[in-house]
Amino acid sequence: MWVEIRQQVFMMSIMLKAVNDFDYDRHHSIVRLLIYQAQGREMKITKTQSLANRAHIVATASELFRERGYDGVGVAELMATAGFTQGGFYKHFGSKADLMAEAAEKSLSQSLASSCDLDVAGFINVYVSRDHRDGRGGGCTMAALCGDAARQSDELKATFVSGIEKTLAALEEKYQAGLDAPQQDTRAKMIDLLAHALGAVMLSRACPDDSPLADEILEVCHAELMRSLPSGEQKTAGEVQDGV
Repeated sequence: MWVEIRQQVFMMSIMLKAVNDFDYDRHHSIVRLLIYQAQGREMKITKTQSLANRAHIVATASELFRERGYDGVGVAELMATAGFTQGGFYKHFGSKADLMAEAAEKSLSQSLASSCDLDVAGFINVYVSRDHRDGRGGGCTMAALCGDAARQSDELKATFVSGIEKTLAALEEKYQAGLDAPQQDTRAKMIDLLAHALGAVMLSRACPDDSPLADEILEVCHAELMRSLPSGEQKTAGEVQDGV
């Protein structure tokens, strides 16, 4: 029995060390869980730890979904990457679809919060950039998963609608702040801007890594988006940034 335990612990250690956010405390908890399971005992987990585990699963799922799409990740692999057993999934979520919706809501909110200090030109610089295009797992959920969401449930689509509406509202507010007088068609302008920025990143990602077209798409769209702004908002027009 102890040989099997040691083998499980060894394999779990290798797997966890491959995860970027390796956490010693979580690793220690998993080792204890394996030992308890081998002994036929159930390890008690505090409510605080359970909530932390759930949040970690959601964060892991969010990154994996953005990197590989909703259909490119199964529950077993997702839980293994998070450092848990597959059986623990259903203690937190009713289905994979439930997790998809929660992960989308969380990541959309995080994207919005991360851009709160940017004006519209700053948003364009960050969004239509090589860093964003190449960093799919840590990038915007809309750019990574809008295509996938179109084939998913109405519940997930509703989550995207909410995220898109909040993003548009934030962009409208930023845009109006840069004007001398309010404009009536700001929402239409921001829908066009967001769709343009999203499309630029998605098209650029669809090109091979070594394709000149990938950068050309970003450069052209970045320049056009900057030209659409009031003169006082325009910054580094025509220059796609590697990082901000």
